[in-house]
Amino acid sequence: MRVTFNGVRGSVPTPGPTTVRYGGNTSCVDVKLADGTLVVLDAGTGIRALGERLMQEGVPDVIHLLVTHVHWDHIIGAPFFKPLWIPGKKVNIYTFSPDAFQRMDNPVIFDGVHFPVRFSAIPATIDTVHVQEAEIRIGSARIRRIPLNHPGGSDGFRIDDEGGASLCFLTDNEIRPPGQSRTTSADLARFAEGAGMVVHDAQYVPADMPMKAGWGHSLVEDALALGRDAEARTIALYHHEPERSDDALDAIASEANEWRDANAPAMKVVVTKEGETFDL
Repeated sequence: MRVTFNGVRGSVPTPGPTTVRYGGNTSCVDVKLADGTLVVLDAGTGIRALGERLMQEGVPDVIHLLVTHVHWDHIIGAPFFKPLWIPGKKVNIYTFSPDAFQRMDNPVIFDGVHFPVRFSAIPATIDTVHVQEAEIRIGSARIRRIPLNHPGGSDGFRIDDEGGASLCFLTDNEIRPPGQSRTTSADLARFAEGAGMVVHDAQYVPADMPMKAGWGHSLVEDALALGRDAEARTIALYHHEPERSDDALDAIASEANEWRDANAPAMKVVVTKEGETFDL
């Protein structure tokens, strides 16, 4: 399983000289499965770079898109994903609730107001697949979903590929929300148990609190603790705060590795960077 980070920023794109090393594009990760199937996680501004890369490497006939939720930073790149504009190509969009199906069956971003081309005019074939089963199969992988703690709702995904590679994608999730939880930290640890890589929202540090409690994002230390409790081989810190510069993320990486050394020495810690690829 090959995992590539095309966008790692949260909330809003952050271009500029202080975000060059980690990147300023919003959420998008692509996963190439053992059988060559391409699964894309989220359609933030990072999906534009993915489309450019696919145009050079070769665009698959079918692309599978899983969207965690429809906040703007997770869908705003969709109109600029070049494979959508190639006749004969197909994009399957998977939804896991009736509300999500309704939103993605005719996305507001393609309503002719927010973007000039309407959904029905996209040249590629778009198939919105409503999933009602607890587990689905895409290519060589089994995929499961877990609800996350985020205003308006969000979905997390676990991808288990043939040969044993596994990825959990858990972004826009507040591990310890101030109100009622949709999913507890224990639920998340069971869901992610033994994963090769857990990608988790780590937008906040203690200085951001208490003002941002309830905003649907996690503290770095809580994400690290989840990785430890799940016995993940790698915890990948994701969805970086837009105000966080490269230097600030370097400091987070240093502190996170100190925490790892003291609490989970067998676990690898990654502060995700745009353009990085990992083979699991």
